[in-house]
Amino acid sequence: MGFYPFNMERQIQRAIEDDLKLKMVFISGPRQAGKTWLAKKILAKYPKSRYLNWDNSIDRDVILNQGWSVATDLLVLDEIYKMPQWKGYLKGVWDTRPGGLKLLVTGSARLETFRQSGDSLAGRYFHHRLLPLCPAETARFGVKTDLERYMARGGFPEPFLAAKDADAQRWRRQYLDGLIREDILSFENITQLKAMNLLVELLRERMASPVSYQGLSEDLGVAPNTVRRYIEILEALYIVFRVYPHHRSIARALVQQPKVYFFDVPLVKGDRGAVLENLVALSVYRELCFLEDQDGIGRSLRYLRTKEGREVDFVAVKDERPTLMIEVKYAERRVSEQLRYFHERYACPGVQLVADMRAEDESGSIKLRRAADWLEKPELE
Repeated sequence: MGFYPFNMERQIQRAIEDDLKLKMVFISGPRQAGKTWLAKKILAKYPKSRYLNWDNSIDRDVILNQGWSVATDLLVLDEIYKMPQWKGYLKGVWDTRPGGLKLLVTGSARLETFRQSGDSLAGRYFHHRLLPLCPAETARFGVKTDLERYMARGGFPEPFLAAKDADAQRWRRQYLDGLIREDILSFENITQLKAMNLLVELLRERMASPVSYQGLSEDLGVAPNTVRRYIEILEALYIVFRVYPHHRSIARALVQQPKVYFFDVPLVKGDRGAVLENLVALSVYRELCFLEDQDGIGRSLRYLRTKEGREVDFVAVKDERPTLMIEVKYAERRVSEQLRYFHERYACPGVQLVADMRAEDESGSIKLRRAADWLEKPELE
């Protein structure tokens, strides 16, 4: 991929290199988020490395026959999850490998989707998620955050770094079409492709609103369980991610209506406030994933809502303990009454992120922060 600055190092690279010394490593993430670029950058540090992609027919034969040299020091297997019985295959490769072989596995689907209880790979790998660029990552290279660029271009490397807006727009059109027509159809045999296309369009318009499977089923003319399954596929392929309401009972939270956000922020059809909310959702979600992949402590992004309709956009949760409430406003200068209500009720720290504001206010128990500045250094546990 030729779109990165020459000296750019993705935030997860060093952790992956350290983990390769101990176990095989999985990297999952959206298509075109930079997994292959990152894998090949790591490959360059090994003198006898080999890259094989299941989607390439020649590479596929090498994979099936385990035809790489016994002297290989790092083997990268890309999109291997598409191979039938791929977990058993990897177990065999890992358990019979020569002493010096390190194994890196990448894929544009949530590999955890395919893991089940009693998984034969248990204890043999570490998992890292590579998500689109966000302010906290680009700030590490001295790039001052331009919220308008993120909202217009998104964080996928090619459109984000494109020389012209038109190039970014052409990429997005081809990207979405490829996801629906290629990845989704190869993931599962879906006969109602028209319904899946319409579902994506409806989600683009209803981003940040609790999703009603029943309501969507009536719009699409399919069963509610089918709608749920379609959204699960979109999530498994890193097209969307769901944010559930927070509740002390995980089971109870999961049966309530989630909100759906896009990994490609400009897909949102809404006002600037809606696009900004998706950007914040993705940025906080990415940071929580990064932290969880480093220390193994469970983290999640959720939202708060009462039966009376009081709501706060997000709450960061660590080990089922709320650590920070986040409200997103494009231009509001005063602290949201909803955020103040939940802060007083639960005594959980809160921050209100505002895109357009002159002066921050960190004097109170709830902080008012410029969205761009906070996203560069998100205060998350």
